[in-house]
Amino acid sequence: MPASALCNPSRRDEVDADEWQLRVDLAAAYRLVAMHGWDDLVYTHISARLPGTEDQFLINPYGLMFEEITASSLVRVDGHGRKLDQTPFDINPAGFVIHSAVHAARHDAACVLHLHSLNGIAVSAQRGGLQPLSQHSIFVLASLGYHDYEGVALRDDEKPRLVRDLGDKRFLMLRNHGLLTVGTSVAEAFQAMYLFETSCTIQVRAQAGGGELIPIAPAVIATAQQQAAAATLGRGADLVWPGLLRRLDRHHPGYDT
Repeated sequence: MPASALCNPSRRDEVDADEWQLRVDLAAAYRLVAMHGWDDLVYTHISARLPGTEDQFLINPYGLMFEEITASSLVRVDGHGRKLDQTPFDINPAGFVIHSAVHAARHDAACVLHLHSLNGIAVSAQRGGLQPLSQHSIFVLASLGYHDYEGVALRDDEKPRLVRDLGDKRFLMLRNHGLLTVGTSVAEAFQAMYLFETSCTIQVRAQAGGGELIPIAPAVIATAQQQAAAATLGRGADLVWPGLLRRLDRHHPGYDT
């Protein structure tokens, strides 16, 4: 049965303009993750807090591939994991534990993005974690935390430790598990993940070269946020997000339905 036969009908006329735009952006993020090859079948997740709410967010319908997700198929859940939409799909229990913990603790985290990307996991398994080996890495290292592996994230008692290890940072490396980013928008969380995964990919390739590696000085990392603001003309992720949506429209249309 095609995914379109399983998904909800269009919700565009059921929600306000702000929620619909959030749904479109979040569905786009799922499609972009698939396009970059960062997805892990159906097992990772991206969430976005619903405007005007404290504990409600959108997350993927568990069982749809990321390239199948649309704005209308995203599922509203509350802080207790209750589905607020009529849908034939469940939600990922591990996804709920991680995302509900971060959304509850970080009110600035409008979007939480968690992946099991190959290079991200490879670096998360290295005792030294992410190293200052590339220009990409300095933006991550300026705001990076680490969380030790405790098994599949199914237990509520892991939430306080996850929240503690993230703190006020934008990037979290889940040891032996993967990568997590937060952002004040879907665009910001996605761009952060692009930097995170790219930094890990560069590190793995640099290490594979076998030569002596040249680390970037801590003083350079200390000014990374100011450098990022200057390089993007103060526009941050908003500089690249419209272009990413145009790329989706060309190659993977249908996310905004």
